[in-house]
Amino acid sequence: MQSYTIGQAARLLGVSPDTARRWADAGRVATHRDEAGRRLVDGRDLAALCVEVGQGVPAEDDEPYTSARNAFPGLITAVKLGDVAAQVEIQAGPHRLVSLLTREAVEELGLEVGMQATARVKSTSVHIDRT
Repeated sequence: MQSYTIGQAARLLGVSPDTARRWADAGRVATHRDEAGRRLVDGRDLAALCVEVGQGVPAEDDEPYTSARNAFPGLITAVKLGDVAAQVEIQAGPHRLVSLLTREAVEELGLEVGMQATARVKSTSVHIDRT
């Protein structure tokens, strides 16, 4: 079973290492120590906490009803406009998402660098790489 340091766990959870330590101290996730004395979280325990954290995100009142379950709220970091198409980049925690859409859609939504936005992903083909 793979284990993760508190820092690695924090990155995967999208929280600070201090928050991950507080959660471990409060018993929200079990830890153990390696030979060097570092606190580690078992992969299965971390996966369960990731699911718990993901489900515990409170929905905003103005949140649209959608069937797309993979929502990545973040900050728009780039908008590239072409004659017909556009490219919008969002940094959502450690994730960089790039969307290709019409220029008309970008203009209708008023998308600009520095704005908050949510990238929603719905796909019939998702590839997973083992890391």
